[in-house]
Amino acid sequence: MQIEILKSKIHRVKITEANLHYIGSITIDEDLMEAANIIENEKVQVLDIDNGERLETYVIRGIRGSGMICMNGPAARRINPGDTVIIISYCTMEFEAAKAHKPTIIFPKEDNTL
Repeated sequence: MQIEILKSKIHRVKITEANLHYIGSITIDEDLMEAANIIENEKVQVLDIDNGERLETYVIRGIRGSGMICMNGPAARRINPGDTVIIISYCTMEFEAAKAHKPTIIFPKEDNTL
């Protein structure tokens, strides 16, 4: 049996910008992606602490060291610059292996850096 389990989490980062006219996705600083073990095009959930929104999208690599967290496309109407979010990805694995799995969780500073 396989189950879905937490793989990666970026806990509490600020949305730095929103780009409504982009195709869609979330742009994340490459340093944060690397530290959280998230890759480009990976599916993520974005949880907005300020307004309760939860949405799914995919990741685009942002400029390393920039602290950028940008909501793109329609999600830019639901999650705004200045909002604090949690970004989560999951993986599917065998039940027994999942018992020993340790997710990668990072806690960036207020300026979205490590």
